[in-house]
Amino acid sequence: MRAVVCKEWCGPEDLVVEEVSPPPLIDGGVRIAVKAAGVNFADTLMIRGEYQVNPPRPFSPGLEIAGEIMECASGVDRFKPGDRVMATVHYGGYAAEAVTAVDNVYEIPTSMDYVTAAAFPVVYGTSHIGLKEKLRLQPGEILLVHGAAGGVGLTAVELGKLLGATVIATAGNPDKLLVAKRWGADHLIDYRNEDIRARVKEITDGRGADAVYDPVGGNAFEASLRSTVQRGRILVVGFASGEVPQIPANILLVKNISVIGYYWGAHRTLDPGLVERSFEELLTWYGEGRLKPHVSSVFDLTEVETAMAMLSGRKSTGKVVLTT
Repeated sequence: MRAVVCKEWCGPEDLVVEEVSPPPLIDGGVRIAVKAAGVNFADTLMIRGEYQVNPPRPFSPGLEIAGEIMECASGVDRFKPGDRVMATVHYGGYAAEAVTAVDNVYEIPTSMDYVTAAAFPVVYGTSHIGLKEKLRLQPGEILLVHGAAGGVGLTAVELGKLLGATVIATAGNPDKLLVAKRWGADHLIDYRNEDIRARVKEITDGRGADAVYDPVGGNAFEASLRSTVQRGRILVVGFASGEVPQIPANILLVKNISVIGYYWGAHRTLDPGLVERSFEELLTWYGEGRLKPHVSSVFDLTEVETAMAMLSGRKSTGKVVLTT
């Protein structure tokens, strides 16, 4: 089968596309003919050996896929060959075939195409549990979202509005802010030209944000500490800026701020029931027309370098997807 292969820790330019043997079917698993695979910031870290979990090399990157069931392990009766599904994998998504546990697989709504389905699981799963279960976002609260035009950021804007919050979006240029506005942001901050703390205070009449969703880190996180209300909450989702912030504990103490670490991928093991319930609600909302996944670019598997460079260079909005 055709697959993107990472042979040594490397950048996107050193990945190769070649014929490899299909992965073996696992107990309790399914084999999926991959039609499309979502590209995530985590993939760019994984191929460099900088992710939370680093696979044995050689391997194919890719955390989320969409396609058709080819084969089910003995005893698996939840799906059958030919079913259209989306799924998460620990790695191996950038390939013509992928194998994963059946608990990581979800039926695609009839109105959803494969490209949209491949763009769905990681970003919507991350933001849904992050906002509802970790931040405990309440209707009427003020939510500050950093990186608001990116994959997880844009879904946080969309879901934050759906959950009844007033959303303040930050991004690095006017075009990205317009995307965030189209997906529901109430207020916009261009962090390259505006001071985040000053603008949040201005927007909220000096009050500050109740909750912060931060996949960026660096200066954005530091601004968040000074932009929240007393007893505010900050969700640490990632570090797209490349800078892992050091938290001054005195500010946490004085303002009674809660900083919450959040790695969505671990919840597939920590609390699979929570992930299952999350996807049930998300797919119901999609079927009702309340979610509109945004895919800004689609590339063939052979264009993986361009796709990953676009993401790591923060030149995309929403999701980037590879097709096989």
